[in-house]
Amino acid sequence: MMLPDHETLVAIAKSFGLFYLIAMSIAVLAYAYWPSNKGRFQEARNAPLQDGDDRP
Repeated sequence: MMLPDHETLVAIAKSFGLFYLIAMSIAVLAYAYWPSNKGRFQEARNAPLQDGDDRP
């Protein structure tokens, strides 16, 4: 059995890393723009503006 050389392993790692990052980016964008998450993000957006306990 012949083991792959360093350049082959580097090429595989670079390709896998690229596809992994693309897949993760798509997953994050899908989560951010999913319609059922709209209320959660609007609540988080308005949280700093709500009246609350402002004492130090």
